[in-house]
This record gives sequence, C-alpha cells and structure tokens, in this order.
Amino acid sequence: MDFDVIRATFLAFIQGLTEFLPISSSAHLILPSALLGWEDQGLAFDVAVHLGTLSAVLVYFRRDVANIIRGCVVHLFTGRESGDSALGWQLLIATIPVIIVGFLVKDYVDEYLRETVVIAFTTTFFGLVLWWADRHSDGHRDLASINWKTAVIIGLAQVLALVPGTSRSGITMTAALFCRMDRHSSSRFSFLLSIPVIAGAALLLVLDLLEQPYTNWLEIGYGMVVAGAVAYACIHFFLQTINRLGFMPFVIYRLMLGGILFLFFV
Repeated sequence: MDFDVIRATFLAFIQGLTEFLPISSSAHLILPSALLGWEDQGLAFDVAVHLGTLSAVLVYFRRDVANIIRGCVVHLFTGRESGDSALGWQLLIATIPVIIVGFLVKDYVDEYLRETVVIAFTTTFFGLVLWWADRHSDGHRDLASINWKTAVIIGLAQVLALVPGTSRSGITMTAALFCRMDRHSSSRFSFLLSIPVIAGAALLLVLDLLEQPYTNWLEIGYGMVVAGAVAYACIHFFLQTINRLGFMPFVIYRLMLGGILFLFFV
C-alpha cells in the first residue's frame, strides 16, 4: 500500500486521541472507512500507532514505571515491600485475565464481533455504565489503597474490552470507579495498565510484520510520531481536567456516537 500522508495523519491522530480517552477507538476507525471509502489501514500502520501510543504512555509515566520496576526488583530480592512494588504486582494481576481470555477468543472476536452493530451497541451501553459508575462512586480510594481484589475486578473488566466498541480505558476506569476509587486514581491506574496490554499487542504485530516481504518504514515512523504526540497530549489534558470535568462529557459523546452508528451504519 502506498503512503498517503493525509490518510495516515488523520488515522494516527484519531488513534492517538481515542486510545486513552474512554470513548472507544474502534468506533472512530469505522467512520472514516465508511464515509470516505478507505480500506483497512494495514498491518504496518497498526504497528505504528501501537508503538506510538505505547511510547506516549511510557514517556509520560516514566518516573512511575521506573519506580515500579525498581520496587518490584527490590521486593523480589530482599523481600522488602513498598507502595511501588505493591502497585506493580496489582498491575500484573490485572493484566493476566485479558492475556488468557484474549488468547482463547481472539479468532472468534475477529470473525464475529467486528461488526458495526456490535460496536454501536457497546459504545452506547458501556457509556451508560460509565455514567452510572461515575454518578454513584464515592471516590475515596487512591492508588495506594488498591488490593488484589480490586486488581482482579479491574482485570476482569478489561477482558470486556476485547469486544470492539467497549473501550479499554473506559471499562477499566468504570470498574475502578465501582471499586470506589477517585477519578484521577482510576484514570492513572487505567493508563499504567495499558502499558503491558499495548506492549503485548505491539509485539505480536511486529512479529507478523517481520514475515511480510515489504515494509513501509516511512509510514511506520510517521504514524508512530503522530499517534505518540497526540496520545501524550491527550493523557496530560485528561489527567489535568478529569476531577473538574468528570466523565459526563465522554458519556454524552459516546451516546451521540452510538446514535450516529445506529442511524447511518446499522
């Protein structure tokens, strides 16, 4: 596939913007394809945007990641536990369910659930669930209060994100709110939890890409930079404003998007 800079810019921008907002990237990638007749962006571009968004979250949370790794290493070799090591183990616990279930159902999801009607329904339904969680959570817990039970609940919720339109960030933030975590802590845990998930997906895509006879490295590099820059800005803006704005703007947006998908594409 030839490198189309306009198309690549648009899709990388959309992916970077929607990867970490609780609004579902799957739903947004349907619209340009349906409206403009664009074909699938291809494996190389998938690799680019995954690496871009992974780079963004790693750079933004570089101190947290370094402290978590250091804390876990110290805990393993000395037995001395810290808040950073505890958070690292909770992130690991929350990651395990999606790895297991994703391995078992990936082919089924690809064949049966990547339909517009499914994405329209999940975009709408889980938007309402996010609204309910945000409205009824007392939000008194922070990252330091996360225990293994909370990690398991959030990890099981993340499995639902295998269904297109659910939104990985949206469903994990929703689960955290139901566990009485505050908005900012829910969001930070969701973003940190995205690191192993995106890294795993990117690794699998890279392995597939290496088997291709031709790779457009210019497209990969460009898509990675655009998606990474947009994702970084998105994370920063979201964390700076979520306590003040709440999740209601994203709920309204999801309901509008779901309505558009139902009205015009189902």
